[in-house]
Amino acid sequence: MQILLAEDDTMLADALSAQLRGLGYAVELAPNGPVAQYLLQRHHFDLAILDLGLPMVDGLSVLRELRAANQQMPVVVLTAQDALESRVAGLNAGADDYITKPFDFPELEARLRALLRRAKAATASAELSCAHLVFDAKNRRAAVHGQALELSPREYTLLELLLIHRDSVVTKDQITQVWANDGGGVGAGNAIEVYIHRLRRRLEGSGLDIRTVRGLGYLLEESNSAG
Repeated sequence: MQILLAEDDTMLADALSAQLRGLGYAVELAPNGPVAQYLLQRHHFDLAILDLGLPMVDGLSVLRELRAANQQMPVVVLTAQDALESRVAGLNAGADDYITKPFDFPELEARLRALLRRAKAATASAELSCAHLVFDAKNRRAAVHGQALELSPREYTLLELLLIHRDSVVTKDQITQVWANDGGGVGAGNAIEVYIHRLRRRLEGSGLDIRTVRGLGYLLEESNSAG
């Protein structure tokens, strides 16, 4: 799981990131609002922790921009501002939870786990549509123009990952982790490239392209000819 931690208190940020990494999360630190905006625009995160008092661009503005871009990742607001109006403003801007400082880390961890479980359950029950592709996550089916796609389990998992994070780069590390969680290793050599090539062939006529972003990973996007 990829977490963005936007916090300008260096000691707190270092302590939190160390604790989260100890639980197996990958953590990216943002010391101010512009860095948080940059990272959110260019990378995929499963959850964001935002301090409202970020320098240069405050956390509330970062949150509003995130929701305006239709990014639905869970967001936890972490702040010393405990007034009722501050909590209401954060929740109205799109925060999923609000924790005031000081706090106990076990409580933060429990809330993060609850939000991630809820987000995973919502994704698993959803039918995703993009261009001419319909993807039924609940029943593990995919179709292009109403014609069912014959996908191997690994191809299915790869397509689901790309769809969930469409218009964001999916890294090879993310693919490796998802395959491992499904009970299979990645394999040696160019296994990921082989499956990307196969999936591109499966998606012909769907109006979708899988673009290789050199040095970063893969990006699922609508092709120019989609209509």
